[in-house]
Amino acid sequence: MLLVLLTLACGAAQVPVPQEGWLSPPETVARGVEFYTSTDSTLVEPAAPISVSLLRLDPARVRLTSLLSNDQVMYAEPVLEMAARAKSLAAVNAGFFNVNNGEPVGLLKVSGELVSDTPVTKGAVAIWSPDAGRTTLAFDQVSARVELLIRAGEQPLTVQVDGVDTTRARGKLMLFSPKYHEHTDTAGNGVEWVLSGRPLMVTSMRRDSGSTPIPADGMVLSFGGLDLPTPLHGLVPGVVVELRRVWTAVHGLEHERMESADHVVNGAGLLRRGGVAMTTWDVEKLSGPAFIQAKHPRTVVGVDRQGFIWLVVVDGRQPASGGMSFGDLQRLADRLELTDALNLDGGGSSTMVVRGAVVNRPSDSTGPRAVSDAIGVTIR
Repeated sequence: MLLVLLTLACGAAQVPVPQEGWLSPPETVARGVEFYTSTDSTLVEPAAPISVSLLRLDPARVRLTSLLSNDQVMYAEPVLEMAARAKSLAAVNAGFFNVNNGEPVGLLKVSGELVSDTPVTKGAVAIWSPDAGRTTLAFDQVSARVELLIRAGEQPLTVQVDGVDTTRARGKLMLFSPKYHEHTDTAGNGVEWVLSGRPLMVTSMRRDSGSTPIPADGMVLSFGGLDLPTPLHGLVPGVVVELRRVWTAVHGLEHERMESADHVVNGAGLLRRGGVAMTTWDVEKLSGPAFIQAKHPRTVVGVDRQGFIWLVVVDGRQPASGGMSFGDLQRLADRLELTDALNLDGGGSSTMVVRGAVVNRPSDSTGPRAVSDAIGVTIR
């Protein structure tokens, strides 16, 4: 399917967007970046006031990158500030996160580094965004985990890592990358191992200390508790280890492709893949009226039949725009002729920034919400 999309995309810049009167005239933000709005009440069922902000991106002229709040996993930051620091021409909010500390709660890969894993299958978009060439997107429903291989004997011992760049739990083995924070932000009553070098090696072991500094060229393993399980007894200074990512995709997106992706952003609700509209989301454990049928502010990333990339933000929870259900999003995808689309974090998080300004109306009364990560747009 990716090859088909790439082939179709070759003529993308010459294909005009379908005009049926429901979209505003395009505003050219830059070459390859066009901004639209829509207030067409027939986009929702039943018809009601709605406000939608849309960016159409030429994949030959733009790059997409995953932006981290404050350039680290911990804490949160408004999309406007992330975009300014990254010098992004435009940006939208991206993945779901823990509102208490800003940590992503789903899959997130940033600049080749997995900074958040998930055992739960969720919709996700993988992004290849080279300095030269074309930006490519692939959509699937994905889970990911990390395995630790301890090479202390003749046969390596495999231990599953329980979480990547997230709060340590008692009795669990966590992995912290340099993108997490300057240190592990842990209390005592645990054991932590500093890994660095090539090949990766245990360089030091700290017991009952916490907040171990994370080396720029390595990682830190952290176990919650002082009574180590037997497999971890072999983790001592000088032992060579290997970290291996394991990707599982429902629709066949290959492990090698996920490994090679520059960025992977999670959502909740893969709306379309390969021209097929999704009708159930049991595999993502999404059901019931509160999330799928209810109308909320929404953020969506998608690709149309001509290969253009669309970033869409729907305002909601306000008189001028009530928001959209998944059924409404599918109707919008029909209008845009999207072959692939993913519902990202929504609600008060839904924010679109263009040229250093928020162009939609976020639903929070206090203004744009601080979020964990965003998708940024830059010009090649």
